[in-house]
Amino acid sequence: MDAAFIAECADPSLKPAIVEQFVSAVGPDDPLAVTVKAGERLILVPKPKTPDEAMEIIRQYVGQAVVRVGLTQFPAGVGVKDASELKPDLIEPCENLRMGTKMFSKIMRIVSKWYGNPTSKEVLPQIFEDAVYAWNSGQFEGQSVFQAEDPGGTIVDWRQGALDTADEPADELADATPSQIEADPSDEKEIGTAGIRVDLSRIGGQK
Repeated sequence: MDAAFIAECADPSLKPAIVEQFVSAVGPDDPLAVTVKAGERLILVPKPKTPDEAMEIIRQYVGQAVVRVGLTQFPAGVGVKDASELKPDLIEPCENLRMGTKMFSKIMRIVSKWYGNPTSKEVLPQIFEDAVYAWNSGQFEGQSVFQAEDPGGTIVDWRQGALDTADEPADELADATPSQIEADPSDEKEIGTAGIRVDLSRIGGQK
């Protein structure tokens, strides 16, 4: 991916190398790519040849299935109450990268916060991997990550994940406060209900 394109369009909170890894991991090379899933079932749709064709497919399925769009396979319909509100920006390469990397940077902060904001280089690849999984599934530790607010100084709701508290320092747990973020059930269903990834080193018994 062109460095100038990343510099112009990607969220500045992500390093270019992470942006490249992210796009490589989740997106096709086709900026008009539209992927539609109902649960775990892939719905075959015509390959759009123009932006208008892509938008027609997106509007047809948003609200009925999970629709991913463009270079980052951004989840169309997030924060949109009606398909008529969808804009062609979704499939414009620069805007798609901007929206996708902004959302992914938030997800990485959510995951990093869950891990206790570690700085070890050995842990960072795991955070990235979990963030990519959360991007693809729409969920992390039982939360719909797309509707979730950026954690900032807020701890992700510890109760949403089956955290093995025996392995955590008591003072760290004492600082944990319930998140006020709750995904709308209808949104969660729309985004997808893929199973939650299980990190056996830290999680027990969660599906």
